[in-house]
Amino acid sequence: MVNINQGLIAWYSHNKRNLPWRDTINPYNIWVSEIILQQTRVNQGLNYYYRFIEEYPDIESLADSNIDDLLKVWQGLGYYSRARNMHHTAQDIVNNYNGKFPSDYHELIQLKGIGDYTASAMASISFDQPTPVLDGNVFRVIARIFGISESTQSITSRKHFKKILHELIKYENPGIFNHAIMEFGALQYIPKNPDCKNCPLNSVCFAYNKNSVTDFPAKKRKVKQKVRYFNYLYITYNDFTFIEKRTKNDIWKLLYQFPLIETKKEISINDLERDKNWLRIFEGLNPDIDRNYFEKKHILSHQKLQTRFYKIKINHINDFLVKNYLKMPIPKLSTLGIPRLIENYIKVINK
Repeated sequence: MVNINQGLIAWYSHNKRNLPWRDTINPYNIWVSEIILQQTRVNQGLNYYYRFIEEYPDIESLADSNIDDLLKVWQGLGYYSRARNMHHTAQDIVNNYNGKFPSDYHELIQLKGIGDYTASAMASISFDQPTPVLDGNVFRVIARIFGISESTQSITSRKHFKKILHELIKYENPGIFNHAIMEFGALQYIPKNPDCKNCPLNSVCFAYNKNSVTDFPAKKRKVKQKVRYFNYLYITYNDFTFIEKRTKNDIWKLLYQFPLIETKKEISINDLERDKNWLRIFEGLNPDIDRNYFEKKHILSHQKLQTRFYKIKINHINDFLVKNYLKMPIPKLSTLGIPRLIENYIKVINK
């Protein structure tokens, strides 16, 4: 019978992709790569990793960084809270740990933004601790090999998967095992139409031998998306526009945006002009409104944004704009950390 641990590591040695975080055990680089890859495909995340490491090559440079600059580097990856957490943790490591990550899983998981998956990866790859990782790829591998129909959405089932992984991982090269099982799930045990006949573990795979590969893993419950209606106002005054920083605990915190009026439903420009927020923004002004608005749907993990961008020209400024928004030279918009949605609109208006 195939030894699963040895089979995975042997497969990995012949099939692994040449990725920069595979050539280091530096906990900083492992941390950066794992945070970037949590919700990002490798092909997309690779360029972000290179750019991030070039900009912030070590924990000290990240700790000293300006949060606005960091969010600009992170732009397009989404989940901006992760970048904010990294900034906080970098400062924590420099100020309270002499610039060095703790080597123990239980200490790592106490750091802001580091959960079980990242702590397990760092502890095993950088510090040789037998702490198995459990991500979507690993979940699929274990579910199929052992015929487990549970979902990892419950704490109990995650503990079950973790127990199996603890039995598979060894004290020798635990980091290699984690690299191997994640890569195996990404390349061999793919979600649809895996090449089971040429799989080195097919003799011990429950799903293959029961002809039930498509039944594993258990399907996740669909997340109900909240629908929101965003009306952005791209206000131009000579060569300037107006922006604000999102500061509430909501999506895109600390990123910049145009003045926003959020409504409970989709409304016409005529209704928007009667909105109290609109009336405050344009009090005493005679705005010239381009009624050919730009419309775009933007899908997030838990939210669906129905957005409209209105281009509006004004000839002078009122007190409300001065007190509540930043007057920004239009050419400098590209230097700010902004949501990808707004970045795409800027590209449209620049054409």
